[in-house]
Amino acid sequence: MVVEIHVPLVPTPDLPDGAYPFPWIEEIENFLFSLEDRGGVEVFDDGEDDGDAYVFFVTGASEQDLLAVASRVATLPGVPAGSVAVVSNDEAEEFGLGRRVALPLPAL
Repeated sequence: MVVEIHVPLVPTPDLPDGAYPFPWIEEIENFLFSLEDRGGVEVFDDGEDDGDAYVFFVTGASEQDLLAVASRVATLPGVPAGSVAVVSNDEAEEFGLGRRVALPLPAL
């Protein structure tokens, strides 16, 4: 099982001239790799652009745990609103094929 985390590809507002418009991408990557280092999840593949979203891939845990990670990603500082998780698998022929889950998840 793979959970795709689709984050709207929206530039961060009010950045200095010439600054990289999507600094939240690196923040998310750092967060996911820190979880991977602790053995919580596996980063399945490098993130990449997919139309109007940037997609990150996580695996190596239960669906519930992967969705919890996706929800945490959606609430990291600077991450644009409107993220969606897609529960998929590594056999999917393209992004976005699977059950869609709005992020962040409601608190239990």
